[in-house]
Parts: sequence; structure tokens; C-alpha cells
Amino acid sequence: MNIKIIMDYLSELSMNNNREWYHANKEDYKKANAEFEEVLQALMMEIGKFDSSILHNNPKDLTFKIVRDTRFSHDKSPYNPAFRAHISSKGKLPVPVGYYLMIKPGNQSFLGGGLFADVFKEATTMVRDFIVRNGEEWETIIHEPEFEKYFTVQGTALKNVPAGYGKEHPQAEYLKFKSWYLEYPLKDEELNDTETFLVKAAETFRIMKPFNDYLNKALVDFQMPAR
Repeated sequence: MNIKIIMDYLSELSMNNNREWYHANKEDYKKANAEFEEVLQALMMEIGKFDSSILHNNPKDLTFKIVRDTRFSHDKSPYNPAFRAHISSKGKLPVPVGYYLMIKPGNQSFLGGGLFADVFKEATTMVRDFIVRNGEEWETIIHEPEFEKYFTVQGTALKNVPAGYGKEHPQAEYLKFKSWYLEYPLKDEELNDTETFLVKAAETFRIMKPFNDYLNKALVDFQMPAR
């Protein structure tokens, strides 16, 4: 298990982001991807010490493709030089929310959590309604000293409090949000020692867990739209 193999491959892909290079170096991709799945397995074992709901997952089912959909993008690079995964009780689906890992050279790696997707209007409404009813619990979680040391709640947001919600509500600023997520940035050197990284990542996710739990209580009845 060696994250350097992952970083080296992704750095090369970033400099040679074309189909010819990718296919000529397919074996290197397979090696890097296998390393990433090993990292995920080890990370799940660490997370499982405080959240056993994710232990049944198979690492390969949690990863996202590096092939980009360029149909509506000005950037026509065919690949995203990053390995990404979402670890939750139901795999990589955006709901329930879980623990997100992106490894990307250039100090672009991060640990994440919460609801990143803002395309599910029902999910957004559910979270807003839950915050309205459970505002004190929300404040307790996001202002816990250890949490504040690591995170600031992020998300796409409206300019104004949406219709149907009180402008004077104590959590009015968070009711403007359409998604609620956390990101903890990682520098490349923090990935040099895999074992140290795993301990750090698991501890970061442990601190994040009450935030995820809060959102998952809000989203308990959410059903993913049928494709």
C-alpha cells in the first residue's frame, strides 16, 4: 500500500491528459487504482472503529471514474487526474452522506463530508426543514471547538432566505444553502507516509461524523430519483 504510486501516476496523467497516453500506460493506471482500493480498505477499517455502518462496502464499489464528461465543458481534457471515493452506509450514493476522499497532486487533495449534491430539491428541503426544527443541535455541532478547528460549513447558496422560511430564523444564513458540506484540504506532503495519512484521515472523519449524522437524520426518508 503506497500512495506515492497513486500520486506519481496522477502527476503523469495531468501532464499527458490525452487518450493515447492513457491507453499506452493502462497497466500503470491499473497499479495505481489497485493501490487506491487498498488505501480505501485500510481507511474503512480505521473508520469502522467509530462507524461500523460502512464496513460492509467493497472498495471498488466506492470509487468514481477518472473519465470526464466533456459534452458541456469548455475543458475537453478527457480525464480527471484524481482518484475519488465516497464511503457511506449505502456506498458511493450521495445520500446517505458519508466520508469523501479525493487524491489529486498539486495540493488539491481533500477529505470531505456532508451533502455535496444540490440538484436534489427534495433533499435540500428536508435539510432546511430539519434545521428549522433542530437549530440548537445544528449550532452545537458546528460550533464545537474541535469541529471549528477543522471545518467551516460550505455549500452553494441563494442570496436570500427562500420563500416559506423566516428571514429572522436564528439559522437563516444556513437556510439559504442548497447543499451543506465540509472540506479539509491536504498538502501533497501529508500523503507521503500512508500509515500516518490513514490515522489523520480517520481522525478527521471522526470529528466530522456528528455533522454527517445530523444531515442523515434529516434525509432519513429521502429516496434517490429513479434514472
